[in-house]
Amino acid sequence: MRALFIHADYLEYEAKKKTKLADDISDAEKKGRIEEALVTYISFEEIDEGKEEASAKLLASNVMEIAEKVETKNAVLYPYAHLSSSLGKPASGKEILERTAEILKEEGYAVLSSPFGWYKSFKISCKGHPLSELSREIVAGEDEGGDGEEVSEALKSEEKAVSSWFVLGLDGELKPLETKNNKVKGYDFGDHKRLKQFTQYEMAKSRAAGKEPPHVDLMKRLELVDYEPASDPGNFRYYPKGRMMKSLLETYVNQEVQRTGGMEIETPIMYDFEHPSLKSYLHRFPARQYSIQTPDKRVFLRFAACFGQFLMMHDATVSYKHLPMRLYEMSHYSFRAEQRGELTGLRRLRTFTMPDCHSFCADIEMAKQEMQERFQLSWDVLNGIGFQVPDELEFAIRVTKDFYDENSEFLADLVKKWGKPALVEMWDKRFFYFIFKYEWNFVDAQGKASALNTDQLDVENAERYDITYVGADGKNHHPYILHQSPSGAIERVMYALLENIHLKQMTGEKPKFPYWLAPTQVRFLPVHDDVLENCKELASKLNARADVDDRDQSIGKKIRDAEKDWIDFIIVFGEKEQESGKLSIRRRDGTQEELTMEELASKLAEMQKGMPTAPLPLPMLLSRRISFRG
Repeated sequence: MRALFIHADYLEYEAKKKTKLADDISDAEKKGRIEEALVTYISFEEIDEGKEEASAKLLASNVMEIAEKVETKNAVLYPYAHLSSSLGKPASGKEILERTAEILKEEGYAVLSSPFGWYKSFKISCKGHPLSELSREIVAGEDEGGDGEEVSEALKSEEKAVSSWFVLGLDGELKPLETKNNKVKGYDFGDHKRLKQFTQYEMAKSRAAGKEPPHVDLMKRLELVDYEPASDPGNFRYYPKGRMMKSLLETYVNQEVQRTGGMEIETPIMYDFEHPSLKSYLHRFPARQYSIQTPDKRVFLRFAACFGQFLMMHDATVSYKHLPMRLYEMSHYSFRAEQRGELTGLRRLRTFTMPDCHSFCADIEMAKQEMQERFQLSWDVLNGIGFQVPDELEFAIRVTKDFYDENSEFLADLVKKWGKPALVEMWDKRFFYFIFKYEWNFVDAQGKASALNTDQLDVENAERYDITYVGADGKNHHPYILHQSPSGAIERVMYALLENIHLKQMTGEKPKFPYWLAPTQVRFLPVHDDVLENCKELASKLNARADVDDRDQSIGKKIRDAEKDWIDFIIVFGEKEQESGKLSIRRRDGTQEELTMEELASKLAEMQKGMPTAPLPLPMLLSRRISFRG
C-alpha cells in the first residue's frame, strides 16, 4: 500500500457521491471533522491481497510510530485511491482499513475512518513542521514481520522462555523474586531505587516505547542528531556537533580496546543466507535480521561483527600459546529490524555502531579469568566516557542453572567487585549459544533500561564455524568464545549521556557534557568589534574547541545563548582583559575566576586528561553558522 501522512490542525470532509464500491452510510456518517490529528491517506494495492492481517498491523504500526513523534492520539484513516496505479480488490482494502482502526482503538487512539468508496470533498490544514508531511510504501512480508525481516528461532524461543528471577547480594546470597499485582516481591531494595526500577522493567519483559524520552528533545535542540523521515525508522541524521561527539566516542573506545590487546580488523556488512555456518547461527541469535536480494544471492545485513571474525578465525592457524586472543571491530554499520513500537530515539535503533570484541579461550577457567580482565576494561571505558561506575548503572546476570550451580563463587566475586547487588535471570535450559552473560544497564527517567556493555560465554560457535587451536597435546581443540561490547552501541552511549544529564538536571544541576565531548569547550564574547580580532587570535591559540560570538547582540544575550549551548568556559573580553592579559571566566557551575592564557591552557589540558581530541565542528565565528533545523 501507499500512504501519505499529514499532521493536521484539522480535517473535515463530506461524502458527496457513491461509487459502485461504496458502503451504505447514514447522513450523519457522511460528514466528519477532527482536530489535532495525524491524517493517513491510503491506497490499497494488489500486493496487499492475501496479507490483510499483516498489512493492517504494519499500517497501524506506522501510524503509531509517526503519531508518537508528532505527539497526537487522534488518527484519521482516509482511503485515497490516487496514490497508486495498481489498486487491489476493494474487499481487501476495506478489511485492512477496518482491522487497522480496531488495532489503533485498542492502543488508545481516537480513530476517524472516512467512508470507503465515496467521492468526498475535504478541507485540511497541515501543520508545516518537518514531520508534518511524510509518504511511505508499506508492504507486509509473508509473515507478520514484513519489511524484509527475518525472525530467528532464538528470538521466538526468547519470547516463550520462562525465567526465574533473583537478586544476588554482596554476601553471595541468592534471593528469589516474584511479581504480584505488577510489584516485585521477595527482596528489600532499600536505597537501591534504580535496581528496583530495573528489576520491574526486566521482569515485565516489555520493550514497547511509551512517550518520547527527554533525550530526543535535547538532541534536537542542541542540533546533535535528528530523525531522518526519508529513511527507514530507527535511522538518524547527525549534524556536525553530533557527528563529532560520535566520532570521539568511537576513537576513545578503539584506543582503550587496543590498549588492552584487541587487534582491530574490518569485515563485510552483508552475508549469504545459505552459508551453512551462518544459516545455523542466525537461528541461535535473538535478533531480527534485514534481508536483501542482490543480483547473485539472498543476503542478510549483519547484526553484529561475529560473522566476519568467526570466518576469519576459521582460516587462522592458532596455538594454545596464543590464547587468550582478542579480535575487535568497530562495526560502523550493524542492523537489527527492531519492531516499530520498540524504536525510540537513540535508545533502540535499526542501524547502529557497535564495538564488538571476541576473545578466544582454551577452557572455562581461562574464559572466566578473561572475563574478569574485560570487566575492568568496561569499567575504565564507561568511567572515561563520563558515567559514575557503578553508581549510575545496574548489573544484570543472565545464566543457565547448570552454569550458576557450577560457578556460583565466580559470579558472587563479580558482584563483590561491582559493589552493589545484581539482578539475576536464570534459565533451566539453554536457549541460545551462550550459557552466561552479564550486562551493565542504564535506567532512564521513564524507568526504561538499556545495556551499555555485555560479555557472553559462547559454547557453540567455535564448533559451528570449525574454529580450532592446537593444544599442548598436539591435537585440535575448539576454544570457548567471549562476545564483549565494552561500551554498547555508540548511539546508545549518546542516549544514556543525554538522559543522565536530564536526570541530574531534575535535581537542580546545570546540564553539561563531559569536557572532552563538549562540541564547544570555550567561548569568547567580545564586548565590541575593536577586540574581535584579539578574541579570534586567542581562540585559535588555545588547544581546545574555542569559538567566538561575534554576532551583533548584547553581552547579556550572548551569555544566555552560551548557557543554552552548555558552554563550560565563557570569557567576556573587553579592553580590560586586552590590557591586563587576565581573562574573566564564567564557569558552567556558576563560579568565576581570572586566569592568564597560560593558566587557562594548563587547566584545559588537565581536564582533557589524554582523552581523544577533535577540531571545532562548526565555524569559529557564530555569525558564520547556519541553523540545521530552521
